[in-house]
Amino acid sequence: MNDVALSVLDLVPVRTGQTSPQAVSASLELAETADRLGYRRYWFAEHHNMPAVASTTPPVLIAAATARTKTMRLGSGGVMLPNHAPLIVAEQFAALEAIAPGRIDLGLGRAPGSDPVITQLLRGSGTTSDVEQFPRHVQDISLLLGGEGATVRFTSGGEYVVRATPSAVSTPEVWLLGSSDYSAQLAASQGLPYVFANHFSGHGLERALDLYRSGFQPSEAYPEPRTFLTINAVASPTQEEAEARALPQLRMMSRLRLNKPLIALETVEEASGAERDPATEQIVAEARSRWVVGTGDSVAAELREFAAKHGVDEVMISPVAGAYAAEAMDAATGRAQTLELIAAAM
Repeated sequence: MNDVALSVLDLVPVRTGQTSPQAVSASLELAETADRLGYRRYWFAEHHNMPAVASTTPPVLIAAATARTKTMRLGSGGVMLPNHAPLIVAEQFAALEAIAPGRIDLGLGRAPGSDPVITQLLRGSGTTSDVEQFPRHVQDISLLLGGEGATVRFTSGGEYVVRATPSAVSTPEVWLLGSSDYSAQLAASQGLPYVFANHFSGHGLERALDLYRSGFQPSEAYPEPRTFLTINAVASPTQEEAEARALPQLRMMSRLRLNKPLIALETVEEASGAERDPATEQIVAEARSRWVVGTGDSVAAELREFAAKHGVDEVMISPVAGAYAAEAMDAATGRAQTLELIAAAM
């Protein structure tokens, strides 16, 4: 992987008949595989109340992964900041940095990561104030993680210094994540690294990158813009198998877009045998056109082309390969195969 660095985004998928412990075990084993293969970083997402996703608390999963990996960076892709108090996020990631110094990334997002009901439960009041304060909260976290800490100034004139950890020797890298112009412009104005969530949407990618790069304000930590891109990928020994393994996640995407009841991720057999309707087929076809699906060699070639087109030297793949019914519940056979084949071809 000497031409394009590769990283991994994991939502900890849960398939039919699989328990949460089995899904988490499979993802931690996948993190070990990625570390052994030389992937640069491994991020866990934050989603809530979804039968097909067990990645609800990135800091907990990152902590577990630190014990199973040696060199790879670990992080969140991302923590949905409006759901959490900035001080708590800073303390959690300062603790992770103390556990694995120099290996922790804090990716921050503005989206809720769930439906409106769950959003209200997470935020308590259900107001939009936390979303409106997102830029300030991002700055607060950076200050809290730093050695000097953040200063609270009282109206009476006094000051109070707050630090996320008593004596930090290193700090996590803070990244802003998003799929809109807003996040790109905010990252640029604050001089922070930025990741466009191409795996989620893909629309507006070129504009977001241009806004980020052209508007970037150099900071002490980042004198130049720093970015990479995400993409959904499936690699298998044959094109036919790759297409089959991609179908469960493609159909899950259609359920989300059509507001159908959410279910655990279908097996390859369930997805292949399901009834087809025009609306689902249209969404599946549209999503598939933006994914990279094929053999190790073909996927590697597409990833190189994708990176070159957008001027990045790192691509974070979301390995969306589904599972056959007979495959072990506590292993991510198709996803591990994707990482192995791509790494071998790169």
